[in-house]
Parts: sequence; structure tokens; C-alpha cells
Amino acid sequence: MGAKRILLIEDNAVNRRLAQFLLKSQGYEVWEVGSAPEAFASLKERQPDLILMDIQLPGMDGLTATRQLKGDPTTRDIPVLAVTSYAMKGDEAKAFEAGCSGYVTKPIDKTLFLEAVAGRTRRAASADRGRGSRWDRPGIAGPPPPTRES
Repeated sequence: MGAKRILLIEDNAVNRRLAQFLLKSQGYEVWEVGSAPEAFASLKERQPDLILMDIQLPGMDGLTATRQLKGDPTTRDIPVLAVTSYAMKGDEAKAFEAGCSGYVTKPIDKTLFLEAVAGRTRRAASADRGRGSRWDRPGIAGPPPPTRES
């Protein structure tokens, strides 16, 4: 099996370079775009195993873009990992409500970032793409645990 493919959607050049360096150092194939419209165009050409989505993008924000991706049958199963420097109370829940399967805060902690990516790309290869156990470490979160209905 070849390298896992990651689409990095980030408008800040410094953040793009850092993320790309970290990901390529782990053997991932990475391509980048700087906006949601560029991402939609890129996804018509090739499909990644994971999307890293900056939440604060110019024009269409990352949560709106994620909702659009999750509403499209051709992209709905691709896990989206939210990456944001705006870690306010409630932002994590908003990311999961939009369809993100994880949440990582900036500044990026190299170890936590790579763990989150590895966890999502492993799950992307399974039948249960983008879903799985909760990330309970600071700076990384997964989807809320399922609730039991009575």
C-alpha cells in the first residue's frame, strides 16, 4: 500500500510549511491549498485519505467547508481533522457538529499533531472511516463518545 494522502487546507504559508514538513517526514503524501474553493477543485481531481482543515480560512470558513464536504457523497467519508488557533469554549463541539472527526489546536505540538493524523489515517483505511475512540489528550480531541439510548 502506498503513502497515505493528505489534503492540507491552510491559508497561512508558515503553518503550511510546518505541517507539510512534519507530515512528509512521516512518509505522508501531502498537497496543499489555501482556501475552501481551491480544496473543492482539488478534490475533483484526487481524493485524500485525510483532510486537515484550518477553521479560519478566507472567504468560506473551515466549518462551512466541512459541512459542504460531508453533504457530498463523493467526499462525505473522508475524515476531516480541524486545526485551529481559536480554541474557545464550545469550538470543539462546533467542529464535531460540522462533521470533523478530530480537533487539534495551534500552535501545533508536533507529537500530538502526528498522533492525531496517524489515528485518523489508520481509521480511514478501515470500514469505519473517520470514526473511533475519543482523543482525551490536551490539544487533540475526537468525536464525542456515543450515547446510549434507553
